[in-house]
Amino acid sequence: MARPARKNTRKRGRGGAGFLFFTFLLVLGLAAGAYWLLLVPFGPSSDTFVDIAPGTSAARIARILESSGIVRSRYAFDLVRAWKKGNLRAGEYKFDQPASVAGDVYTKAVTIPEGASMFDVALRLEQAGFGPQQEFLNTARRQTALIADLDPEAKSLEGYLFPDTYHFSPKATPAQIATAMVKRFRQAAEQVGLTGNVHKVVTIASLVERETAVDAERPLVASVFANRLAKGMPLMTDPSVIYGLELQRAWRGTIYASDLKRDTPYNTYRHAGLPPGPVANPGIPSLRAAMEPAQTSYLYFVAANDNPQGKSIFASTLEEHNRNVASYRKAIKKAGGQ
Repeated sequence: MARPARKNTRKRGRGGAGFLFFTFLLVLGLAAGAYWLLLVPFGPSSDTFVDIAPGTSAARIARILESSGIVRSRYAFDLVRAWKKGNLRAGEYKFDQPASVAGDVYTKAVTIPEGASMFDVALRLEQAGFGPQQEFLNTARRQTALIADLDPEAKSLEGYLFPDTYHFSPKATPAQIATAMVKRFRQAAEQVGLTGNVHKVVTIASLVERETAVDAERPLVASVFANRLAKGMPLMTDPSVIYGLELQRAWRGTIYASDLKRDTPYNTYRHAGLPPGPVANPGIPSLRAAMEPAQTSYLYFVAANDNPQGKSIFASTLEEHNRNVASYRKAIKKAGGQ
């Protein structure tokens, strides 16, 4: 019997091997192309900003990034975004180095310290590049609806611009900034369980905040205010007088005897009871102190801010307080003051 020819079998084997080799090269090429598109860094070598407006579609964002030279291919960007299940959000993005499809939302940081008034907040925002301070002050006076449920008596957002470090878009408006600060206050209020007369608590907390920077003293300072209010005594607190002067643009940087005689609603030397509202924006320790003052008989104190030793001196009687004031003045003189 004749043996079958093997010639055709070899051809078929060689053809199959060639197809596999071609497929391997094709896959390798596609992989190399994908690596080049997706992983090889591409983009600006210096700061480049891209503004993504709210409501911009994912496809539109991809085209913007491609046309701005941020990504090599909008299709690659979409592919990686889908693979990583990333979300796209509005904002101003800052790209400061070559990258495949990455970028950071560009924000500016501003720190509002505890005890800052709305005037201080407005100045810090202006210094951080968020526009003229008067624009924020106007907003703080107009946007009281943000806290109407908490403090129907509020004439401004003073007391509710919670002290913290914030990160805002460079294009953030005063209204957006104020809203974020009030939102942060609400979170702090929930944290401390703030209830009852919010207006009263925040007003007292603002006075406590401005009178001492020592956390352990805050409940004691709050007790002085509580005791004086209970006895119908004027609070006689300088921070409130200063705030009244600021509202009238009459604050000269130093409090004078004539300022204590100036008749403003915030002059707690002339008017008994609480001032019309908060004089600063308190932090959590002062809010807690105002809610739960210490149980003391104190009616007077020399504020820690005025004492070279850095602590407040408390007294239950005027005679004791006068001795403390004399000691304080002696210490000031010894320290080289007036």
